[in-house]
Amino acid sequence: MRMTFRWYGEGNDTVTPAQIRQIPGVEGLVWSLHDMPAGEDWPEERIQRTVKQIRDAGFHPEVVESVNVHEDIKLGLPTRERYIENYKRTIEKLGRAGVKVICYNFMPVFDWMRTDLFKELEDGSTALFFEKSKIDGVDPFELVKLISGDRSLTMPGWEPERLARLEELFEAYKGVTEEDLWRNLEYFLQEIIPVAERSGIRMAIHPDDPPWSVFGLPRIITSQANLRRFLKLHDSPANGITLCSGSLGANPENDIAAMAREFAGRIPFTHIRNVRVYDNGDFIETSHRTQDGSVDIAGVVQALHETGFDGYCRPDHGRHLWGEQCRPGYGLYDRALGIMYLWGVWDSLGRRKLQGEVSA
Repeated sequence: MRMTFRWYGEGNDTVTPAQIRQIPGVEGLVWSLHDMPAGEDWPEERIQRTVKQIRDAGFHPEVVESVNVHEDIKLGLPTRERYIENYKRTIEKLGRAGVKVICYNFMPVFDWMRTDLFKELEDGSTALFFEKSKIDGVDPFELVKLISGDRSLTMPGWEPERLARLEELFEAYKGVTEEDLWRNLEYFLQEIIPVAERSGIRMAIHPDDPPWSVFGLPRIITSQANLRRFLKLHDSPANGITLCSGSLGANPENDIAAMAREFAGRIPFTHIRNVRVYDNGDFIETSHRTQDGSVDIAGVVQALHETGFDGYCRPDHGRHLWGEQCRPGYGLYDRALGIMYLWGVWDSLGRRKLQGEVSA
């Protein structure tokens, strides 16, 4: 398991690389050009400048999250060809820069959805929260205004240019079914995976967050069966999954450890976090510790360990602790605590395996 930490870039993150270096075992920064609109061709000079900055800070730049997919591709419009060509060129440039994994998603309109960015937990910390009753039957435009957050920092999936098109996008998705989305995703994969193969990059789709329809929009990367179907769309090592325990774990029917075992070898990247799911469908993000949420995080890590996982991992969203002012879900302290919990489980599994081999 190769530990990484998401970093939003100088001037766009409250956490610095110098602080991240003090977290044991972190070797890479997960990055992106967050100001690039979806569908644009990333400039090589900017890619190389960012990669140098990351390397100079003592990290590798091998994971990019995300190269956003333009809505015209998801909708299957004739204009998608232009955006797919831009995507291919960006993959090639990232390959030349030493990138090994690109995390992306295929969620219509919203990359993620919460109803409260700073819901207070029992211990006084705050966390991202999803309240089902605020989604069902509510005006999405009003909700977006309510939780659009601190605009001094970019919030991936909530970029200003995307929010400005909400009404247009909702109109465009009227009548678009899940099967339409599957067809458009398959077309996209057929175009980009051969480029990724040549560039030495593994594409890793991120599950939908949450893993069900929001505001009537279709969502398809939601379950073990759908991940199985996804991998069959283009059977290549370059077509993989970002296994996100938090996104998938919001649905109690999803067995993340079983997914880790079934899809071993097709998971180049993992996001590990915990969520507490309530009987009414609400959920809140918690510490990474297994007993604090509804996801068996220790069991997920064990499944990865047993299947020889050697890909990239990062602690996903954390709580906001000790009065830290940060981007929602992306402070320093709880993610650092999460890393140490993950290392503790991983190291104990390694020790147990070694002792078993010695005893044998």
